[in-house]
Amino acid sequence: MAGESLIIIGAGLAGLSTGSYAQMNGYRSRIFEHHSKPGGVAATWKRQGYVIEGGIHFLMGHRPGQSAYELYRELGTAQVNTFPDITTYGRFIDESSGRYLDVTTGLDRLADDLKGVSENDTALVSGLVAGVRVMQGRDLTGMALNKPPELTRVWDRLKFVWDLRGLLKYYRGKYARSMGEFVQEVQDPWLRWVLGNMFMPEVPVWFVLMIWGLLADRQLGLLKGGSAGFVRPIEKRYLELGGQVTYRATVEEILVENDRAVGVRLADGSEHRADVVVSAADGYGTIFKMLKGRYLNDKIRDRFSKWELIRPVVMVSFGVAREFNDEPWLSVIKLKQPIKLGQGEINEIIVRIFNYSQEFAPPGKTVVQVLFESEWDFWNELQKDRPRYDDEKQRVATEVLSRLEARYPGIYALVEVTDVATPYTTWRYTLNYRGAYEGWLPTPRVINTAIPRTLPGLSNFYMAGQWIMPGGGVPPVIISGRHVVQILCHRDRKPFQASVP
Repeated sequence: MAGESLIIIGAGLAGLSTGSYAQMNGYRSRIFEHHSKPGGVAATWKRQGYVIEGGIHFLMGHRPGQSAYELYRELGTAQVNTFPDITTYGRFIDESSGRYLDVTTGLDRLADDLKGVSENDTALVSGLVAGVRVMQGRDLTGMALNKPPELTRVWDRLKFVWDLRGLLKYYRGKYARSMGEFVQEVQDPWLRWVLGNMFMPEVPVWFVLMIWGLLADRQLGLLKGGSAGFVRPIEKRYLELGGQVTYRATVEEILVENDRAVGVRLADGSEHRADVVVSAADGYGTIFKMLKGRYLNDKIRDRFSKWELIRPVVMVSFGVAREFNDEPWLSVIKLKQPIKLGQGEINEIIVRIFNYSQEFAPPGKTVVQVLFESEWDFWNELQKDRPRYDDEKQRVATEVLSRLEARYPGIYALVEVTDVATPYTTWRYTLNYRGAYEGWLPTPRVINTAIPRTLPGLSNFYMAGQWIMPGGGVPPVIISGRHVVQILCHRDRKPFQASVP
């Protein structure tokens, strides 16, 4: 049978998904992973008894009733995990004025709180909340799950449009614009900042409405065991299905004969062959390094030359010898005094407090993490001089801790562990191009673009992961692996199967 053996590059969520569904459908697969453990950007690591979370912030569709939950069941991770509901999406704080606003599950309260900020913006707020109510109860993952774009037909597209009835107005006009552009209509500066920072300001307004809808439906959950607790059961499921994973195995080249992918060459020089190669690795590295830029068209060149990437982040984590039981799990803070970094300034930070699970820290202690966007070029250049790189990480950690001290008096003396991960750290462990942890920036144009799972002129080769699912995120990258196997089954004229353990 054609395509009975697969080599998969990368043991992140997309690679593990591809492998698991491949095994379910009678293919023999093997994964080669650059890092020493699975997960890719869905990563956690340990520091002196503390667990540092570097990956998944929250999970969409974590309860029955959403197709995303069925994906998690198929991959064996829903059965062994507890996902606490998010009841407060986040607290938005302005240090200069002391004002703050909590975004909670109750839409009536959310509407009242937002309107209470600005009487002049009540009509705009009412329109947003009306959109959230329309989004409630929708299974948007299910709409994308059924078939990959390569296998959709006219009837499938008509059904998709029918499923979107009532929502189409939110995918057009003012709600299809970026949130950053939309909030320019907001008259109150504080409300403008809050709404603009609900997610990335570049995402379309409807995307934020979707998030709010999931929040109101209690379909946003936290990972009690962190990213590792979510990923390890998927790895276990894959191995139980007969798959193989080789860690610390960096793929340097995809072997091609007569425009057919036939295997891979690793950094140690060894070659491994298979009927099909699937890259669930970094998109740039796959196309321009492993394949040496030989299989391109104008659309691919346009993507990599013109599309913006997710801005990489710095994560500063502290193991603190105290509890923070009354604090929200996430706060977005507009700083009174910016943090200077390189040639620029950091004006907003995100604070994550891992107080919703005892698995992140010893009893009576807590991990507090601060995240902010930074520049790839700055850190990549700095790491060439290791002492300067380490000194800058220490300076940033000290600067960040001084801001936390102002919010949580006494925290400075209670810090037992400090960990700083830079954009270069992200690249070193994942090889993600320029530290872009979720690939493309999900602008209105990009998030609506269907990217093929194949490359022009190259057969027996497919891609999975965030580079062909703009915006990334857990359900899309898992779905991308499922889609690759659906395409293979269609090609080999066999029914696609998805079993639940």
